[in-house]
Amino acid sequence: MDWLRASATQQGRAILAGVLDPIDQTEAYLAAAKDHPDCDRIYARLTPARARSEAVAAHDRAKQERRQSLLDGVAISWKDNIDSGGTVTEAGSRLLEGRVPRKDANILARAARRGMICLGKTHMTELAFSGLGLNPRTATPPNALDPDLAPGGSSSGAAVSVALGLAAAAVGTDTGGSIRVPAAWNGLVGFKPTQGALPEKGVVPLARKFDIAGPIARTVEDCAQIFALMADQPAPDLDGATVRGLRLMVLEGLPFDEAETGPVTAFQDAVDRLARAGAQIAHVSTDWLDKAMALSPQLFAPEAYGIWRAQIEDAPELMWQPILERFRGGADVSGPDYVAAWESLARIRRKWIKEVTGGYDAVLVPTVPILPPDRERLMTETAEFVRANLLTLRNTRIANLMNLPSVTLPTGHPACGISLMGHAGRDRHLLRVAAGAEAALA
Repeated sequence: MDWLRASATQQGRAILAGVLDPIDQTEAYLAAAKDHPDCDRIYARLTPARARSEAVAAHDRAKQERRQSLLDGVAISWKDNIDSGGTVTEAGSRLLEGRVPRKDANILARAARRGMICLGKTHMTELAFSGLGLNPRTATPPNALDPDLAPGGSSSGAAVSVALGLAAAAVGTDTGGSIRVPAAWNGLVGFKPTQGALPEKGVVPLARKFDIAGPIARTVEDCAQIFALMADQPAPDLDGATVRGLRLMVLEGLPFDEAETGPVTAFQDAVDRLARAGAQIAHVSTDWLDKAMALSPQLFAPEAYGIWRAQIEDAPELMWQPILERFRGGADVSGPDYVAAWESLARIRRKWIKEVTGGYDAVLVPTVPILPPDRERLMTETAEFVRANLLTLRNTRIANLMNLPSVTLPTGHPACGISLMGHAGRDRHLLRVAAGAEAALA
């Protein structure tokens, strides 16, 4: 078996059974990463000393039957906006060049206490403000399915590290789709929890009212286990998960506007398979979604620019122009307009539950309505970058606006995912629904 491409939970069970040694597996990942021709485009930096020390400790616990979790001894990567004590953490930005936090982010510290091994920090979009995954200021990872295509972002290196067998799983962050887009475009599972479900301390912010960390992995079970460790709670029960009898809602209308044929065909095929597995499928449209989406320019960029304005305007030449312009797009929104937009969104969120989704187990949309665009074209044509970025994040942003947990699953069609959105605060239930859907789609 190729253990480098085994799921995180498969590796954890193999360690429990004495079939796999954490030291050997960690060394294999470090060697695979170092030897990969695109290592420097995927990992911002490896942390071999830390990884080896944690692997030795995991090896000893396994021998003494003192393992701290199912994933004790499993090695993963962490996005470069998640603090790791004593290791440079720059959030993909030259504005933060040389920044070294003193302590691990809370979520990394929790995972480490339960035995997970930190392989290193992965490349990302500047300050996490793009869904395409391009970063000419540091590095742009290759798409794992086709190196000429955009990898998806902002957790680009996180997803690619898993897809190429350079980590068992990864932790990224998601403000408007930054976990689910790269997961979908690289053939993986990505989980965005409900905003606030995990501690934010030690995570470099983009827009705190939307930011949330989450896992990218090969299976829903992997995501559920990693989420549980970061949340410091027991893992949800996924045994026997099925979609039979579940009520699933296909959200019609906006999620399909300007969508390309490939993602739509893949989505329809996936929905058909869910129906054949016993799910009850309803097709619903609502104008509340359009109203919520119209508020986006008054919510995301103003908060992001408010957080980063001083650093940006002190050295704007350090930023790639399209990202700089995205931040500056928040400068002209007034305080009253920002507050009014949040008041409107709060009302829409209540309507969403009461009038649209209350009776369903999950809402289904194509994760991304377009296929990964050509990387070079995005780098040279600003108008195409703006168009593609807006479309790329449109469907995933629904869950961020409505504060819903969301999982993207591979459909079996390259670079095409299907997203399931649950109910705020019911992350564990959504993971069980997603596990049932994963089994049906397999």
